[in-house]
This record gives sequence, C-alpha cells and structure tokens, in this order.
Amino acid sequence: MAFSSGNSGGPMADINVTPLVDVMLVLLIIFIITAPLMSHKVKVELPETNFQPNKDELDKRFGPITIAVKEDGSLYWNDEPVTKEVLESRLSSAAQQTPQPPLNLRGDRTTKMRTINEVTKIAQSQGMLDIGFVSTKQKGQ
Repeated sequence: MAFSSGNSGGPMADINVTPLVDVMLVLLIIFIITAPLMSHKVKVELPETNFQPNKDELDKRFGPITIAVKEDGSLYWNDEPVTKEVLESRLSSAAQQTPQPPLNLRGDRTTKMRTINEVTKIAQSQGMLDIGFVSTKQKGQ
C-alpha cells in the first residue's frame, strides 16, 4: 500500500491508472493486428446474363388488378368495362397465376355495399386470396 509523504500521514486515496492504460494499449494493438484477419473474403466470379424481361409483360402479369364498381352496378377491370361473366372468367385465370396478383376493389361513394359484397364473393369463389378495398382519406385527418 502506498503512503503519502505529506503531513497528514494517512493512506493515499488516488487510483494509479498507469497499469490500466498499459493493458488498454496492449489490447488495442492486439485488436488492430487481428481485425484484418477476421474479414477474410472469398472472391467469386458470378456468371453474366443477357436476359432482359419485357416490361409490358411484367406489368400485366404482376401488377395489381383493379376492379371498379359504379353506383349503377357497372364493373370495370383495370378501367375497361366488363360484365359479371367476363369478370368471373378473368378472375378464374388470374387466380391460377403464380404468384397471384393482388386484387384492389374500388367502389363509388354511393355504391351499395350489397354490390361490392357480390363482387367480393365472386372473387373469393374464383380463388382470389389477396383482396383489398381502396378508399380515399378524408381531408383534415
């Protein structure tokens, strides 16, 4: 134990940090030397390809399907007017695609829920799994 040489004659209360600094510097040097060895990288040459998918086909196949229902009950498949029979056949073929495209159902503000419910049941009966309802956010919220 270290004793002070002052007039008080009691033990010294200061901490000797020199050994702590020595140990920290040794650890720092060890980490500086070993860090580059830990990041060993294996270089792999990947094959190249010249495949360029047609953007129109990708948009038609993987894009969401939008069905709009007007107040009078008229149906629109991606802004194209369709009948219920055509809608059923198109939903049937869309349900068999892999991956299955999402279905967005839009209705007018004044469209009866009964009509939207009928379209939802048609979509479910044809095998559509991802059916969403599109709405607009009220102003001020």
